[in-house]
Amino acid sequence: MSDLDDQVGAEIDRANQRVVETERRVADLLARGGPVLGRATSADGTITVVTPPGAPPSEVQVEPGALRMGPDALAVEIVRVAASNARDAGARQYRSLARVVRPSTANGHGELGFEPRADEPGPERWSR
Repeated sequence: MSDLDDQVGAEIDRANQRVVETERRVADLLARGGPVLGRATSADGTITVVTPPGAPPSEVQVEPGALRMGPDALAVEIVRVAASNARDAGARQYRSLARVVRPSTANGHGELGFEPRADEPGPERWSR
């Protein structure tokens, strides 16, 4: 093998090690804190939606008072709360992962829709 092949092989090994370490940090984070979930509630408190990041709602709670809205208004409100929840779940995912991955990786989550809320700073710390 040539020196270039050795250098490329060593760089691939280092990259693989970084992937393994990142997987371990993420797994440790999830083991300590459980799954990342977003939660949003309507202004009047009658509709609550729980959603994991990047997935459909896992729980929708509708209080009896919400039924007075009528079916169309209720559907619109559930969709509105679910959209707010999806943003919340993405922001929570971003914050959680930003603590254990490189800042460039955390910033890349924006392409997947996992972004901090507008009032939050970007990744503030990264631990090895």
